[in-house]
Amino acid sequence: MPRNIFTLFLSISFYTISAQPKTDDFLKQLLWDHASPQLQMIFKNPDSFRYQIIYTRIDRDKQNQPHLFNYYYNVDAQLYFNPASTVKMPLSFLALEKINALKKYGINKSTTMLTDSAYPGQTIFMHDSTAITQLPSIAQYIRKIFLISDNDAYNRLYEFIGQQQINQRLWQMGYTDARITRRFVPMDEDQNRHTNPIRFMQNEKLLYRQEPAYNTQPFDFSRKILIGHAHYDFHDSLINSPMDFTAHNNLPLEDLQHILQSVIFPLSVPEKQRFKLADDDYAFLYQYMSEYPSESHYPHYDTAEYFNSYTKFFMYKSGRTTIPPNIRIFNKPGWSYGFLTDVAYIVDFKNKIEFMLSAVIYVNSDGILNDDKYEYEETGYPFFKEIGNIIYQYELQRQRKYKPDLKKFQLRYN
Repeated sequence: MPRNIFTLFLSISFYTISAQPKTDDFLKQLLWDHASPQLQMIFKNPDSFRYQIIYTRIDRDKQNQPHLFNYYYNVDAQLYFNPASTVKMPLSFLALEKINALKKYGINKSTTMLTDSAYPGQTIFMHDSTAITQLPSIAQYIRKIFLISDNDAYNRLYEFIGQQQINQRLWQMGYTDARITRRFVPMDEDQNRHTNPIRFMQNEKLLYRQEPAYNTQPFDFSRKILIGHAHYDFHDSLINSPMDFTAHNNLPLEDLQHILQSVIFPLSVPEKQRFKLADDDYAFLYQYMSEYPSESHYPHYDTAEYFNSYTKFFMYKSGRTTIPPNIRIFNKPGWSYGFLTDVAYIVDFKNKIEFMLSAVIYVNSDGILNDDKYEYEETGYPFFKEIGNIIYQYELQRQRKYKPDLKKFQLRYN
């Protein structure tokens, strides 16, 4: 049995800091029994690859309610990894929350949102060529985030929510190790604390103006986080010392898994850890978390560059393998500085299979950061593909008392 079990109405304790990484013998043995020599080599070197894995088994009861069981391998909230684009997932959820709070002004996620500038480093955004209306909106930003992990879309959500509100809300929900401190564009700490003025418009009519904001909340940067032995700075100069991640974004893997779970299965988490979303928000998120670039018309993407498995690491990313029509992956990956992360809910409608899988790996054998020489293709993507397929094959043969009814996740794509 797994060490931590949580079911539909069970409160979960997962914030306790342990001196040892969390590992369940079941998951470790399952992976080792089926691992290739390359995967075994990774497992033998946790200090080098900094891997963490969470497999979430899902059992349905007679009423089709899900009961979730977490299994861990080398999971440690204090083992830092750069979360990269995975932070776009909670910001998408928080943006929808905030939009819902503005409904009294006649605003929804598709309302035109114009971003102005009021501080050094800030940029203006008034036009979006990817949108059917040619105008920017929260909905379009979220589409681009889940379809291709668009960085500018994340920056706009960061500016809309505001640095202080992002962090206070995540801490309020129980994610006390979360720290979202920066946009994905070169800015110093002060610039990242300032966020832009924003206008919501209906044709030429102003519906709501959001004034520029400044985060007065201090962050705890007392624990130094140094990785590698050398790095390139913003001026492309080689610095012969570790890269300092102390003030970078931070979001532990277990928090990411739980955040995704709270949207896929809202009733499986305590009420304080549910985002304040409407039914149409959930439907919207399910659509774009699982849609492929080839299925999207607005935005439209060149599928030679943005192939269907572009943001689907588990089972398929390596080699751009075709994804069978019976399988959908609801997920958010991230990749930066040699770290690869994916947090996913995977469904096979034909075989009535569902499970969650979350993992991170660090692939930077030369120890130099920001040199764009990472082993993503050779080591990182195969790691995710193999782990995904081991768990999938286990799920194929696993006996279930009740087959899941998965109609909720069978969607019609554009």
